Order: sequence, then C-alpha cells, then structure tokens
Amino acid sequence: MDKAPSFGVIGGGSWATAIVKMLSENLSEVNWYMRSVYALEHIKKQDHNPNYLSSVEFNVDQLNLSNDINEVVEVSDFIIFAIPSAFLKRELDNLKIPLHDKVVFSAIKGIVPETSLIVGEHFNEYFDVPMENIGVLTGPCHAEEVALERLSYLTVACQDEKKAQIVAGFLGSDYITCKISDDVIGTEYAAVLKNIYAIAAGIAHGLGYGDNFQSVLMSNAIREMKKFIKKVHKMKRNINDSAYLGDLLVTGYSVFSRNRMFGNMIGKGYTVKSAQMEMSMIAEGYYATESAYKINKEKGAKTPIINAVYAILYEGKNPKQVFKKLVDKLD
Repeated sequence: MDKAPSFGVIGGGSWATAIVKMLSENLSEVNWYMRSVYALEHIKKQDHNPNYLSSVEFNVDQLNLSNDINEVVEVSDFIIFAIPSAFLKRELDNLKIPLHDKVVFSAIKGIVPETSLIVGEHFNEYFDVPMENIGVLTGPCHAEEVALERLSYLTVACQDEKKAQIVAGFLGSDYITCKISDDVIGTEYAAVLKNIYAIAAGIAHGLGYGDNFQSVLMSNAIREMKKFIKKVHKMKRNINDSAYLGDLLVTGYSVFSRNRMFGNMIGKGYTVKSAQMEMSMIAEGYYATESAYKINKEKGAKTPIINAVYAILYEGKNPKQVFKKLVDKLD
C-alpha cells in the first residue's frame, strides 16, 4: 500500500480548525501552522483551539504544531491555506521554502489585495506553482457545522482530477461529502463573490427588508455571479451546482455567516470600522468587494449588487438610499 501523502494546514481560524478536524479523521498526522504561540500552547495542553471552534477536541498526538510556516511547508506534500486573503502576503513574505514542487490548495474565500488575483492565480504567478498543482476547497460548508458534525458538502476543484480525488479522500467522512470539479478559477471566484452578496443580504436585513426581497436579491445575485465569472473565465459550467448556487445560499442565509452579520450591522447603522471592531472574525467580503469592483471595471459585467455594496463600504454612501436605487435594478 502506498504511503499516505503528508498534509499541512496554514491558518489558525475557524476554517483552518475545521479542516484539521476533517483531516484528523483520516490521517495519523496533520501538520498545522498558526501564528499564535498562545493558541498552539493551549491546544497542546487543552486539546482544543481557544479562539475558534473550541468544542472541537483534538488528539494532540496526531498534530505536528508549529508557529514557523517554513517547518510545516517543508514536511508537507499537500498544503491547504486557510487564512484571510488580506493577510496572505504577510504570511508568505516569511516563507523561504519553495512551493513549486508542492500541491497547494486554497480554502481562502478572497482576492489577494496587493495583486488583485484570486489565490490560485497568485500562487501560480508569484510562486511558480503549476496550475495542475493548484486546487480550491469551496462549500457549501460552514466551519461551525463541521464542528457539530452535521452533514456537509465540500467541492474539491483541481485541473488534475487525481489530486482532487486524493484531497477529497482525506477530507471525506460520515458527515463530509466531497464533490470533484475541474473549474478551479470559476469555483474560486464564486467563493469570493458569494461573500459580497451575503453582505448585501445582511444590509437588506438590517434595513428591514423581508424574506420576499431577500429571495429576489439572491436570485439576481446568482445571475450576476454567472455574468462576472463568465467574463473572467469562460468555460462550460452549471451555475446552479452546489459550488456556486449552494455556497451562495448558505452564506447569504445562514446564522453562521460572518459576511451576512457584517452587512446586517452596516444596514443597522454601524460604520464599517465599528462593525469590524465589534466582530471577532474577518468578513472576507469586505476586502473582496473592492477587488471585485476593480476587476470588473476592466471586464465590464453588469453587476449592480456589487456596485451597491462597494458604494456603501468604500464610498460612504447611505445604505438606505443605495438600496432604494438598487431595488429598481433587480427583477
């Protein structure tokens, strides 16, 4: 029997914690990097992450824990990055070990602000990782439900189907069902855009719009997503698949959605800064909004929802007035 590949997880947040939990179901050892020495020491002594998904208990004998990203990358064949896109470059600036011979999967739902590239493209262009060695993990799946071991679905996308199957095999379990896709760029953009639409759903809720409007907003959002992704990466895909529509719906409606929560606070009158300070977790959609807006300036897709969220978050426009204009653009 062939030796199992080694897996490394980069990140200390809820999604990284959930991924380590999933891998631990199938592997005798998981390499795990996080910046916080305090969190690492807490896991070693108390068997759980003190800051995220603290109900998940680990067998620490299975974990190779380190606050040195180079240590984890060096001993891992497959590396899953699960840190906010806004902090990715800062972490990678510390990396001395080459990535070109590694298989790199992104579980990051964002665009790298410094390069305006989705994460897979960033690794390809700046770290010489071949596209066939780059993959994406997308939903529809919330880390909190993984912690509760509720039935969840993951989409594992990679140009190399064999590599996708390997990752899916080590993430799957009785409560995790993995689907395979070859649409690496499309699924990654969908994971980025759905956070923006979830912010829009939150703003609408905060402003007092009801379920009837929310359904129209989500219906328009999936069509807007289709137009945007078609502009950036044209290929045959079914936008109603779980990786696109399913991920959008769970992020737009779930009580676990930090992007919806962030938008809800904005709709209720919080400033961007005050909403960010009150939340203990990063709302990726905030950063994604600016990047997607700038990308679409060149691509020219019709994106009234993205434009509305951008106007509120980055131009300081009044949410009530912006949404009053937006409703006339939806059908």
